[in-house]
Amino acid sequence: MSTPVITFFNNKGGVGKTSLVYHLSWMCSEMGHRVLALDLDPQANLTAAFLEEDRLEELWENSTGPVTIYRAVQPLLEVGDLQEPVLINLARGLHLIPGDVALAGFEEALSNVWPDSMGDSNLYRSFRILTAFWQVAQMAARRVQADLILADVGPNLGAINRSVLIGTDHVVIPLGADLFSLQGLKNLGPTLRSWRTLWRKRLENWQTPSFELPLGAMRPVGYIVQQHSVRLSRPVKAYDRWVNRMPGVYHQSVLGETEGAALAPAGDPHCLATLKHYRSLIPMAQEARTPIFALTPAQGAIGSHAVAVHEAYADFQALAARVLTQIVASPRRSP
Repeated sequence: MSTPVITFFNNKGGVGKTSLVYHLSWMCSEMGHRVLALDLDPQANLTAAFLEEDRLEELWENSTGPVTIYRAVQPLLEVGDLQEPVLINLARGLHLIPGDVALAGFEEALSNVWPDSMGDSNLYRSFRILTAFWQVAQMAARRVQADLILADVGPNLGAINRSVLIGTDHVVIPLGADLFSLQGLKNLGPTLRSWRTLWRKRLENWQTPSFELPLGAMRPVGYIVQQHSVRLSRPVKAYDRWVNRMPGVYHQSVLGETEGAALAPAGDPHCLATLKHYRSLIPMAQEARTPIFALTPAQGAIGSHAVAVHEAYADFQALAARVLTQIVASPRRSP
């Protein structure tokens, strides 16, 4: 049985994907789960959130071997095979496969082998490249006995993200309270359905695979509305205008149904959370390299900041529990 992969995905940037993966990785670990964080964004923002700059320099410039996700899959571009990645142990029960700004160089290979996987020769190489991220993540998960893999991706619909999604069991969609997020949401549903269908055809094309392949379930877990894009100068009415349209768009575009058209986010079971920004805590958390809900008085969390820390802990704990409940309730394999 493979370890479930949860990908936080939206082709709209600036909706807080990386922050969500970062904080939920810490929180799920805090709750006793063994978590593998996987940075598959070529900008490597998740890795930068976890690690100091000197550690990043060491990884990207002074280290050899499969110390990043790109280094682990890079041999496929030549005559080698996947390598088991070097993991970074961040805390008890929390490990990271670091990202790499060089990952963008893998995009062309993924694009080239996508049509080849529907051919009738050399399917081994095509499928090995297309599932490289999933294969590497599963290797790592087995080594540390991870309960779940949380993946961060870039804000686009390119070949890297398609490869990530065919290796994804569950999809969480972060949203900002604005028109751009709403339009991005309209693109996601058709894209997920298209990738799911196209991957199923490829699985049918290779009837006797030489190694285990992901099923590309891409089951929508739900959406998370983050308030960080709300400007102080914007009236509450404008914020509510976009937020109140999200249930209908999600149900129609992502789930392909109309039942949720009249729902408000608070009454929509697919709205996993509406998160505050916790703006005042972010600089302190970034300096301390810690989640906002783990800030201590020694790190500046006193007075109203201490209250906000406790609120953040409760918010992320509730969100993590909600996501995990949805995943457990969902079957692991496609019919």
